Amino acid sequence: MKFDRLDLVWLVLLAATAATWVLGERGASGLGVMAALLALSFIKGRLVVLDFMALRGVRLMWRALLIGWLVLVASLIALAYWLSLGG
Repeated sequence: MKFDRLDLVWLVLLAATAATWVLGERGASGLGVMAALLALSFIKGRLVVLDFMALRGVRLMWRALLIGWLVLVASLIALAYWLSLGG
């Protein structure tokens, strides 16, 4: 059985999902937890876009469009969280 890149990406996605589940089950909160969850979500999204959607080898425009969308969504979530704190 050959172990390739998609297998490694899948394991990373599983580990990141498990980490977010543990944080949720423990009721963790605060700015650091929010930043960690946002970072994990961004990493997971990037891995899905590049590897499972097979955009790693395509033109920069397509990768930039989808990664840019991830950055926009993560930024808006972070802004909404910061404003909810009275920032």
